[in-house]
Parts: sequence; C-alpha cells; structure tokens
Amino acid sequence: MATTALADRSTSGGPRVAFASGVWCDAALPLKHTYRDTVVGKYKAEATTAGKARKQINEWTRQVTRGHIDSVLPPGSIGATTAIVLGNAIYLKGSWEHPFMVKNTKKKPFYCLDTGVIIHDVPYMSSSNSKQYFAVHRVQSQISQISLKVLKLHYSASKLHNKRKRGRSGSNDDDLTHYAMVIFLPDGRDGLRGLVEKMASRSGFLHEHLPSESVRVGEFMVPKFKMSFTDSDVGVLGQLGLRLPFSTELIDLSVMVMVEDNGSGLPLFVSQVIHKAVIEVNEE
Repeated sequence: MATTALADRSTSGGPRVAFASGVWCDAALPLKHTYRDTVVGKYKAEATTAGKARKQINEWTRQVTRGHIDSVLPPGSIGATTAIVLGNAIYLKGSWEHPFMVKNTKKKPFYCLDTGVIIHDVPYMSSSNSKQYFAVHRVQSQISQISLKVLKLHYSASKLHNKRKRGRSGSNDDDLTHYAMVIFLPDGRDGLRGLVEKMASRSGFLHEHLPSESVRVGEFMVPKFKMSFTDSDVGVLGQLGLRLPFSTELIDLSVMVMVEDNGSGLPLFVSQVIHKAVIEVNEE
C-alpha cells in the first residue's frame, strides 16, 4: 500500500513524495532478527542502533522531509529509560493542476476561531477557473444542522496517470493515483467545532462528502499560509480504543529484543507517540 500510494512521481511530472520509517534501539537491547527482518522487509523501514538518538532521529527527519521539518523530538523527549524509538516521516510537494496567479492574490481579513481575533491583511489566492470539484452539504451534528462547502484542488498528475486516464497505457492501479487537497468550510463562523465532532464520530464521513464531479463555481479564494503542528497522540489513540501498547500492566514488548531485562525493572512499552506536521499552501 505505502510503496504504491506513496510512490515518488516527480520524474514523470507528478508530485515529489518521500515516505520513510525507522526504528532506533538502545545498544544494550538489540532487536531480534525476526523483528528486524519484518521491519526492513515488509515495512521498508530502517532498523539501527542509536547512540545519540535524539540528534540522529531529528537529522533523519530533516533529510526525509527535505528540511521542512527540522526536528520532531524536543529536548527531554528521550531519557535514560528510553529503549526503542519508532519514527515515521512523509514529505509531499506538488504543483497545482490549475495554479493560482500571483497577481490575483489580495489581502483580506481572516477570523481565528481559537482566539476570536480578526487578523487583517492575510493574503488570499483567488482563481476564476470555470470548473472545480466542489460540493455543498447539510449535516446534522449533536448541536445543530451544519451547512458546509467542500472544495477539492488537484495537484498535477504524472504522465502515466494522464495516459492511463485516456486509456492509452497499461492497467497498473498505481498509475491512477492522483493527489489533491480537500478543504471543508462550514458556512457558520462557529461551525467548525460541530463539523470536527461529526468527522470524528463516523469513519466514512470524509469520503462520503468528497466532491465527485467538477462544476462551475466562478471566482473563489483560498488563504495562502504555512503552519506547523506538534502534539502527543497517546491521548487521542486511547480515546479511539488503542490502550494496550501504553500500559505497563497489559503488555510487555520485550519479545522484540534479544535481552528481556532492559535494566529499568519495568516491562518494555510505548510511552509516547509524537506527531508533527508542516503544511504550506501557495500559488504554485
């Protein structure tokens, strides 16, 4: 799945994609050969022994993401009892199928939901492309009915995808991979909270509301921005029902390593899951 959907297509005109995973372990707790073979063979990940783990892992992340994420592990995230670190990184850079013209970018106010502050002079990209993948929906949340618009902006596809779409190429499924950015915009200024709750309540919500055909929309505007987000996923995963790996009472992952005692007197378990994302949206 990962090797197909996340394959790099920059050489054929599509987006540049980099996807990598890694496992770093304490030198005193080497991975068992069976686990190492599974990690490297099935998941296409690196499995190495780390000395200065935090510095090495952050450098690995920086290389995979072409410098867009310079570090994922903050100071203090790795301690004396840290035995194994699992890392995952993905990088995507694509050009819009229909680029925005820089001369059409205008500054307008932007409302911040978390602070209630209106930021003036935020650059908005605009386009008058006659047809876009666009849909309008009304959904019922626990609080009220939510009206929303959904816009899907495609990135330029690879030449293989375009030929396959016109029926002039082979039948490889990976030729049909087409990346896009999807924007969900509730009509109400305070409608985002209810929309997020609705998305989280049903796994198929996002796919069910994706635009399926292009329609005439006239002029539309999208904010130009760059933002980053870092947080621990342990609480979220626990709310979704994944509690086993994080409990010293329910699991011991020492079966992954050759030495059963890690010197701490505690079983081997997952103590932290750190997620960091960076996204930049501009005219290109």
